Amino acid sequence: MKKKVLVFFLLAMCLTGFALASTVSLPADSYKDTFPDQYQSYLRNAENDENYDYVQAHPQIAVLYEGFGFAHSYFSARGHEYTLEDVKNIGRPHPLANCLTCKSGDYTAMVNEMGIEAYKLPFDETFAELKGGISCFNCHGEEPGVLQVTHQYLKDAVGEDSGVNPAILACAQCHVEYYFPADTKATVLPYEGLENATPEMIYAYFDQLGFSDFVNPRTGTNMIKVQHPEFETYTGAGSVHKSTHSCADCHMGKAVNEAGQSFSSHYLTSPLKNPAVRDSCVQCHADLDEFVKGIQDRTEERTYLIADKLVDLTNALADKVAAGATDEELAQLRALNREAQFYWDFVFVENSEGAHNSKLSTACLDKAELLVDQALELVKQ
Repeated sequence: MKKKVLVFFLLAMCLTGFALASTVSLPADSYKDTFPDQYQSYLRNAENDENYDYVQAHPQIAVLYEGFGFAHSYFSARGHEYTLEDVKNIGRPHPLANCLTCKSGDYTAMVNEMGIEAYKLPFDETFAELKGGISCFNCHGEEPGVLQVTHQYLKDAVGEDSGVNPAILACAQCHVEYYFPADTKATVLPYEGLENATPEMIYAYFDQLGFSDFVNPRTGTNMIKVQHPEFETYTGAGSVHKSTHSCADCHMGKAVNEAGQSFSSHYLTSPLKNPAVRDSCVQCHADLDEFVKGIQDRTEERTYLIADKLVDLTNALADKVAAGATDEELAQLRALNREAQFYWDFVFVENSEGAHNSKLSTACLDKAELLVDQALELVKQ
């Protein structure tokens, strides 16, 4: 949007009551007296301040995401306390405000007031208007104690009466796979109905749409960059706990204050680090740490093995392009490359390393390895 057009656009919003500054949600500290235990536990999320550099730790990423910002700047998420700081400082350009979708309760309120036009606002100007990051508003609206879906795109994707536990949906508002359509730049989930939230149906959705997040400059392959499909993984086929445990049961849990009263902790952490949650888990998993570690070690080992194969495929395909192979000759290889990397990425970017649903993660890795092996055989011909 050109500068002159932007000025008139912002002026028009002010005149019609849609000034950016008016769409500010109540910050978390507004409830510190009403819900002191929840508020103090929420502040503990600042303890999660480690920044893990995926690109430095895993050189495959620079090849597999080549042509996209993640190839040179990709860090693990820190605690919710740091969402605005991290999105501002990440080494990927932010032309539009849609990058703020899950970074601030203020921005969520802004989208709800303005509609999808908020996604096209310039990043810098919008960022300057935000007073805080993820807050009570994201999960509760203006009614703390009541779980609400405040992000419309989740309602659009799963329906108003999905039957999913509200304590799962609250987290699903951000821990999902999504994309930005080229025309609206809005945040959209790539399915309609929970039955279509499978990796296979999501891939078919993107294929039918002809969508890609980026094109690898050396191979010419139109790639999909999966985001963080915790919701789709946890509620997917093979999930053991989706009907009995919510995200909050495992990652928040109950705590007891000094007066002996129980409350829902808003300190988000691994169930392995929460004694109250561990006590529940060990009833079925006597050696919980080894059980989870076994799943995660197996998943990570396969993930990086397949990543190495995808790197080999990418380089071999790039060699064919450099040698003058035609688009027609490369079509099948590119299709296999695109699909294999999608299924690999579905596991790689999901934040549990297989623990949320080991059967689904294993199935995705099986598909990825089968496809990349087919492509590696084909590329030799």
